[in-house]
Amino acid sequence: MGRDFENRKHSIMKTAGQKSKVYSKYGKQLYVAAKNGVPDPDANPVLRALVEKAKRDQVPAHVIEKAIEKAKGVGGENFVTARYEGFGPGNSMVIVDCLTDNNNRTITDVRNAFTKTDSKMGGSVTMWFDHLAIFAFKGEEEPVLETLIAADVNVEEIENKDGNLTVFVPAAEFYKAKTAILAAFPDTKFEAQEISYLPQTSKTLEGDDLAMFEKFLSMLNDSDDVQDVYHNIDLPR
Repeated sequence: MGRDFENRKHSIMKTAGQKSKVYSKYGKQLYVAAKNGVPDPDANPVLRALVEKAKRDQVPAHVIEKAIEKAKGVGGENFVTARYEGFGPGNSMVIVDCLTDNNNRTITDVRNAFTKTDSKMGGSVTMWFDHLAIFAFKGEEEPVLETLIAADVNVEEIENKDGNLTVFVPAAEFYKAKTAILAAFPDTKFEAQEISYLPQTSKTLEGDDLAMFEKFLSMLNDSDDVQDVYHNIDLPR
């Protein structure tokens, strides 16, 4: 499982594109989190987690503050979530999560990525992915495990690489797990804290299939409406 998560992080960095697009996507996510809750990170745990993630990804403070301030206004954009699933190049399995204020534009962008790479949009592939909360940080495995069990967190798996822990728990227990870790180990600095879909099995692609898959990811990430792309392909480093 850990290798799949490492590949996921690598694919994000490889396909996120220009900084301006990364900032735009974070701005939209921050706006929605603030608009749907309270535009105050201290009182909105979803927004607070997203602000922390944006900072780790070096999103400038003014981009974060502008999105939150915008959410304090009356009216504004009405973003909705949209998910598309299908089979990409090389019979890969793909989940595409979007935030959009124009469904026609979004589905056109996503459909084009599928059709122009000889892929198949449609069907359900989520059953072949695990929906998990993931935390990566430095720590000692046994005390962390004991802390999470005491907090009634269902730990799916813990990986330990020389004191670098990666903890996997059900997505619904993200905040319970994070609260328990920070209460017991207040100096913890998370290298990653996110909810993700991890493939139950992965595959590699070569030659034309790999080139087409990378084109497919690039087309998806060129759309400002696409927020996350989950897949089961081990990309080359």
